[in-house]
Amino acid sequence: MTAPDTIEIVRETAPVPYRPALEAMAARNAAIADGTASDMLWLLEHPPVYTAGTSADRSELLDPRFEVVEAGRGGRYTYHGPGQRIGYVMLDLRKRARDVRGFVHAVEGWVIDTLGDFGVEAWRAEGRIGIWCAGADGREAKIGAIGVRIRRWVTMHGFSVNLSPDLSHFGGIVPCGIEEFGVTSLKDLGRSVSSAQWDDALLARLPAFLSKLDVPCPPVEMEP
Repeated sequence: MTAPDTIEIVRETAPVPYRPALEAMAARNAAIADGTASDMLWLLEHPPVYTAGTSADRSELLDPRFEVVEAGRGGRYTYHGPGQRIGYVMLDLRKRARDVRGFVHAVEGWVIDTLGDFGVEAWRAEGRIGIWCAGADGREAKIGAIGVRIRRWVTMHGFSVNLSPDLSHFGGIVPCGIEEFGVTSLKDLGRSVSSAQWDDALLARLPAFLSKLDVPCPPVEMEP
């Protein structure tokens, strides 16, 4: 297992424009693959932007009021903006179990467990990418997004969690291609959580997250 102290952790306090962040992440991904840089966890926020994954459908871009950027990750359209904390996870899976499904599952669990630290019960939903919980109106809503890419067994992109964004900004897209469910945030649920508080709780669970990457995900059992 790679110890947490061998991972560079960067916690941004000012918004980072999306395009430069994407370029920096791609460069770091390549350097990790070449063995010239350490693994990295980058925690940050972006100015308002819509990002398009490799499965994005143009019909789901309803109102391009903000810049739209091709992200190169999996998934469809996603919004990023102030009040949403993002974790870009750049890890060398060659040192771990080389299990893509297990990596995504572990990231989801990491976010779900951290949300639990703030009193929010969240879950995965079969057939729907992302992190889900009961919204302020009691109906199921999305509170976090997952989108990853893996090059040469080194991960990039990661997750986003809605702390206190302007939820109306999600109205310009069909988030992750799912029309029938809304979007929520910790603020919308009555929790006031700063970026620093979120980062602290997330990093406290970093060792547990890393330990899960050393064990391959059990194979999916097929129906006879």
